[in-house]
Amino acid sequence: MHTRSLGGLQVSAIGLGGMPFSLRTPVPDEQQAITTVHTALDTGVTLIDTADAYAPGYDMGHNERLIRKALATYGGDTSDVLVATKGGHTRTPDGGWGLDGSPEHLRRACEASLAALGVEAIGLYQHHRPDPSIPYEETLGALRELRDAGKVRLVGISNVDETQIRLALDLLGPGGLASVQNEFSPAVRSSRPELDLCGRLGIAFLPWSPLGGMHNAIALGVGQPAFAAVATDLQVSPQQVCLAWHLAQGEHVIPIPGCSRPETAHDSALAADLTLTREQLAMLDG
Repeated sequence: MHTRSLGGLQVSAIGLGGMPFSLRTPVPDEQQAITTVHTALDTGVTLIDTADAYAPGYDMGHNERLIRKALATYGGDTSDVLVATKGGHTRTPDGGWGLDGSPEHLRRACEASLAALGVEAIGLYQHHRPDPSIPYEETLGALRELRDAGKVRLVGISNVDETQIRLALDLLGPGGLASVQNEFSPAVRSSRPELDLCGRLGIAFLPWSPLGGMHNAIALGVGQPAFAAVATDLQVSPQQVCLAWHLAQGEHVIPIPGCSRPETAHDSALAADLTLTREQLAMLDG
């Protein structure tokens, strides 16, 4: 597996998004989820993305606990695996979503994530989404405090714009912002300015939902016919073409496709070895 830089660390060029293990309907069997993580690790994946709010219903920390169990039961070495989690989203008893970017909430959320993951320090702690009711400076200040206290090693932010990225740089200090995670895919390219800014600043950009949604095979084959056409020419899956397209956007781009089956985790990892020509990229960008 090729690697890329994230906060001074080298991680796999393709990561694994754990969200489908907890939010897909029906929720995948636990053993299937664990086998999927093990398959990703077997292929060289060393970046796993989760969040406290990735949970069926009100069961906060469900996804984090599952990732912990998968790593604990893996037969190989996991010392180089970077687990990235998030805080700042809340869940309601009826399964709804809310926001709380207050420093008080983030401190509690970080402690809960430490317990769920079974670690002394979180590898990469990302604020999930800005809370309009809380000044973003206060949220970022809490992240800085958690880092300075040794609760988290690296800090990231998610679902942000260029102004918020620059504010994070100012408040977290030189090298203090390791990553930005925004939605980006062939179907959703509105975060192109943030992706480009991260490239100029040397910050890792982690596209969430890089395949364009749960039904990516349909989306790429019908909604994005060029990807299906290139896949047919190369005799690979449209998903591999999509992830290779992401990698071609810049050396700082590290897609984190969500997978719920071992077969999809293996297929996604193969994209790290797929190089697209200029002509193919032009077709995909057309």
